Amino acid sequence: MTDVLRRGRASLAFGFLVQGVAFALLVTRIPAVQDRYGVSDALLPVFLAAVPILAGIGSVTTERLVKRVPPSRVLRWSQPVVLLALLGVGAGGHMAVLGVALAAFGLAVGALDASMNMLGVSLQRAYGRSIMLSFHAAYSLGGIVGASLAWVGAHEDLALWVSYLPVVLVLLPAALVGSRWYVDGGGEPARENAEGGPAVGGLTWLLPLCLVMTVAYIGDSTVSNWSAKYLQDVLGGSEQLATVPYNVYMVTTLLGRAIGDVGVRRFGAVAVVRAGALVAAVGFAVVAGASGAWVGMLGFTLLGLGLCVLVPQTFAAAGRRAFESGRPGASDAAVARLNVFNYVGFLIGSPLVGALGDAWSYRGAMLVPMVLVLVTLVYARSFAAEPDRYGGGHERARTADVGRGSDGL
Repeated sequence: MTDVLRRGRASLAFGFLVQGVAFALLVTRIPAVQDRYGVSDALLPVFLAAVPILAGIGSVTTERLVKRVPPSRVLRWSQPVVLLALLGVGAGGHMAVLGVALAAFGLAVGALDASMNMLGVSLQRAYGRSIMLSFHAAYSLGGIVGASLAWVGAHEDLALWVSYLPVVLVLLPAALVGSRWYVDGGGEPARENAEGGPAVGGLTWLLPLCLVMTVAYIGDSTVSNWSAKYLQDVLGGSEQLATVPYNVYMVTTLLGRAIGDVGVRRFGAVAVVRAGALVAAVGFAVVAGASGAWVGMLGFTLLGLGLCVLVPQTFAAAGRRAFESGRPGASDAAVARLNVFNYVGFLIGSPLVGALGDAWSYRGAMLVPMVLVLVTLVYARSFAAEPDRYGGGHERARTADVGRGSDGL
């Protein structure tokens, strides 16, 4: 393996970690943001919904942008915008400032998520074996670090800007320096085809993967938004214990992704996705039927181990199948379009569970994502790698041409 690839992999993993830190610092301090700006309970959902909607727009825009500039350049400059927007959220004093900062955060996050997964997919292709889960493990680690820093800020009653400024001062220059070693493994940016239409053509085959991505994020948003309330209000846990399920979920997500690539190489992506879906479904079933808080904790642990493999493998499958079509830019376009359904799942998940919980019961509401995640089993064959298969003794013996690095901006 060349030093260029190794440096590219390490720098991209750091980019994933930085994004995990930034996102966790924002979402875990939402109550503090609400208090700082005097955002009413009625207005807060509007602000929160605007971020994933704008992120979807940013992802779609990135699909067009990478036809002219490499994904590494998009990632290089979107990451500082995310960090500066985070600081803007913490330092502003008026509602208008919050709106502008969150809008910038959402648009930049969409571009960042799309471009960094484009680079991850192309690096995996260059390596010739599954490494995509390791990038998302770095994101999970960043989420744990960010949530821990947010806890310190809340515990010490620090102003938001005091919590955010040191993080931005450290991570922003580090991310810019690290971006020098990003590798655009997919070759040249996409071009128009001979007929003058988009080079990627139709991507109807992507629809099953879009469904899986949506389901995965419905499950993830259910845990992130409802685990604490569920453990306390439904299972009778204490307020302190109610803070534990999401942390357990994040830790098991990290562990599952850290070892997941080994499973893909040994058993293949289809088997790993099927196992992940089954484990996640069992996790939701345990949560729904739990007799007490500690049994519920077991369910959330299983959810972390099961859901953690779905998103990275969905990106990997989309990029791989699009690349095999032979159309220039198809892989990047597929990743950008698929990334939109990340935000669709996030927008659907929390309101869905909340509405069902209020109208029916929260135990019953947990069965809905359980059924949805089982839909993944129907489309598991979409994750098969043809003609080259990552894992099961079918890894490529040598790496592919990695194109050019991103040094020469």
